[in-house]
Amino acid sequence: MLVEKSLLEEKIGEAINGAKPRKFTETVEMAVNLRNLDMKKPENRLDSLVLLPKGLGKPRKIGVFARGETALKAKEAGADVVVSPEEIDELAKNKREARKLANKVDFFIAEAPLMPEIGKKLGQVLGPRGKMPQPLPPGADPAPLIERLRNSVRVRTRDKLTFHAPIGTRDMDAADIAENAMEILKVVENKYDNAQQIVKSVYVKTTMGPAVRVI
Repeated sequence: MLVEKSLLEEKIGEAINGAKPRKFTETVEMAVNLRNLDMKKPENRLDSLVLLPKGLGKPRKIGVFARGETALKAKEAGADVVVSPEEIDELAKNKREARKLANKVDFFIAEAPLMPEIGKKLGQVLGPRGKMPQPLPPGADPAPLIERLRNSVRVRTRDKLTFHAPIGTRDMDAADIAENAMEILKVVENKYDNAQQIVKSVYVKTTMGPAVRVI
């Protein structure tokens, strides 16, 4: 185990108490710095979706590329944006709107048959942001996947030896935020055999508050 949950809870409490009150609900974030890895090698990079057991305090925004009945089910399940096949063409012609959509939505889902078209027409916008859609099998109900993604975060390093992830909001209980943080660290432990040597440091902070070192 990289960090004891009790230590995480203590440091998260420190970060929250050490931050000035704001007029909005701040996110609590975790930063993990790695070492001894060649990030030019794809096998050394992290790219995982993590379901946070205690949720994020505020749900993630979900976009769904779908048509017909699947589009209706996505709307009923509370998807924030539903994009039809015709709108994919419009977004492909208007990169500014495509970027605006990509920045507004945290995760995308798409009916599997639409994936090649999305990759071809919107891959340049969605790919670099780590927002290519999760494929949905034909006829599948999108509701369970939408619900899961609402409380998920992406852990992604690309070519950097560091990553940041939201783990809750300032008004959540520190113990719950610590439980979420443990799930993020499990990704690192499961990825690398020698995680203790790979992790250089871990910090927690609120959006605008000072960073507190955990390890």
